[in-house]
Amino acid sequence: MLVRLMEKNDRNRLMEVVASAGNFNSDEMNIAMELIDEFLEDPKGSGYIVQVLQEEEELHGYVCYGPVPLTETTYDLYWIAVRSACRGKGYGQALIRAAEDDVQKRGGKLLLIETSSLESYQPATRFYKHAGYELIGRITDFYRQGDDKLTFAKRL
Repeated sequence: MLVRLMEKNDRNRLMEVVASAGNFNSDEMNIAMELIDEFLEDPKGSGYIVQVLQEEEELHGYVCYGPVPLTETTYDLYWIAVRSACRGKGYGQALIRAAEDDVQKRGGKLLLIETSSLESYQPATRFYKHAGYELIGRITDFYRQGDDKLTFAKRL
């Protein structure tokens, strides 16, 4: 298993990863791909870092994160996705650890994650808690009626 920076030839395979994750709607998939494209267009200036998890020749997941503008040591984890058929193999944990390690190398001390409160996102919520993230905020009806925004944080 190898976690590495995304390369241009990974794009189409990452589109498959996002689609196969099973919990993103079409708008969310489009936004995920926009961030990937921004990173590919300008890796240093985009404000995003994209790492992929590769095993042999297959890409099984990715993580996208970056510094929060106007902060000194705070980063956002924007997306993390693993093919649904590959869940439970430790790929998500490997990706989140790689992001945390990289954030620390860049001087980051706080990593934030925002997600939905919908039932379909409960596996993600459990995953973040298992990875040591604490629920620090909830905004009721943020995305739509009955869909709250949950904010998780971890000090690195």
